[in-house]
Amino acid sequence: MGSIALNEKPHVVCIPYPAQGHINPMLKLAKLLHNKGFHITFVNSEFNHKRLLKSRGPKALDGLPTFRFETIPDGLPPTDVDATQDIPSLCFSTRKHGLAPFKQLLNMLNDSSDVPPVTCIVSDGVMSFTLDAAEELGVPEVLFWTTSACGFLAYCHFHQLIEKGYTPLKDESCFTNGYLETVIDWIPGMKDIRLRDIPSFVRTTDPDCLMLEFIIHETTRARKASAIILNTFDDLEHEMLGAFKSLLPPVYPIGPLHLRINQLPDDDLKQIGSNLWKEETECVEWLNTKEPNSVVYVNFGSITVMTANQMIEFAWGLANSNQTFLWVIRPDLVAGDSAILPPQFVTETEERSLLASWCPQEQVLNHPAIGGFLTHSGWNSTLESICGGVPMVCWPFFAEQQTNCRYTCNEWGLGMEIDNNVKRDEVESLVRELMDGDKGKEMKMKAQEWKNLAHDSITAPSGSSYINLDKLINQVLLSPKH
Repeated sequence: MGSIALNEKPHVVCIPYPAQGHINPMLKLAKLLHNKGFHITFVNSEFNHKRLLKSRGPKALDGLPTFRFETIPDGLPPTDVDATQDIPSLCFSTRKHGLAPFKQLLNMLNDSSDVPPVTCIVSDGVMSFTLDAAEELGVPEVLFWTTSACGFLAYCHFHQLIEKGYTPLKDESCFTNGYLETVIDWIPGMKDIRLRDIPSFVRTTDPDCLMLEFIIHETTRARKASAIILNTFDDLEHEMLGAFKSLLPPVYPIGPLHLRINQLPDDDLKQIGSNLWKEETECVEWLNTKEPNSVVYVNFGSITVMTANQMIEFAWGLANSNQTFLWVIRPDLVAGDSAILPPQFVTETEERSLLASWCPQEQVLNHPAIGGFLTHSGWNSTLESICGGVPMVCWPFFAEQQTNCRYTCNEWGLGMEIDNNVKRDEVESLVRELMDGDKGKEMKMKAQEWKNLAHDSITAPSGSSYINLDKLINQVLLSPKH
């Protein structure tokens, strides 16, 4: 498609939800579409655009003639804090204030002589205000839910959880009296799911809970999309993917996206990254000095926060396990406080540990030195761990991380869960089991099997995700709006 005249090139506008875990997969998808011949406009929030320039350098988002970056405001008050904004505030602000500037941007693109007319929109699943803009333009609109299929399927049944009286919870006692162990046995495609495995927004006693209302609003609007994309693969989540057929427009599992990206030829686009924090590449050099399968990688993602006490319990659990570890500690990891570790812990572990503030995670999880991953069970992290063949110890924080954790540990045989009320003894014993125990060895073998299936899914010509991406392009993105 390289020789197609500019005004005949299909032009897709990609707009992620403005948080790290959503920007990463959307940028990967945009690169794949660019490789397939699309002109790309990638839309960040003004706040994240500034953070990207700060972390990656002033020219990092200059883009290419056929891959350009634009911004719209997120509607929140300005701030210079180098951290993810408050998630509920961000959800409601984008929903309320996103449409007008987005439409202005589309008009500007369509009036411009040096870019082709917009022919389709790919938007984050929780940015569904874009559906209205697509409808006005008469172009296909695809929603990219960056969750797992199991997480998204649970979200799609929030309205029934309310109708059936499971949530909001009656009172505070429901958090401790075993109520969260209630089995939810009526969601098609999901078996043996307990209330506590459903995304955490159901854990509220507030009848007017804004996040419950937000999720129901966004999943209901998903029915209006031309198609839904998920960053997963059929072998991993076959039952859940089958359950969407009666609920939604066509769902295309096209992941793992990062594996597809790695197949692309090296070009200028490969250099365009999406990390909002500066990566410390020393991590990889340090890992190069370690034995195979000897290091525990610890990273709780871009949003998780913990108390100072929880961090200390994790620290001493890791210290007492006597394992070598690489721990990524974001500056904003401890809620309302700076993330400071006990000096004694630092002294005791300095010979066998490396502490970093951010790292190139995908590279780390593919490094032969990594033997296990202590994770918050975010979907990007879970998928990258599966693709690296790395077993996990899971400490889910919020949203669908609880659901991912349940499937990782109980259905896919890849992980063990740490109690939310983290204690150093449990951290110590689970980390030891992960690295040296029989269960750890079993999980490592299972992880290798899933890794092979993940790679098969994106391999031409018969991989399920490989086929699905082509179908998405030909049946939806390149077809006129029905």
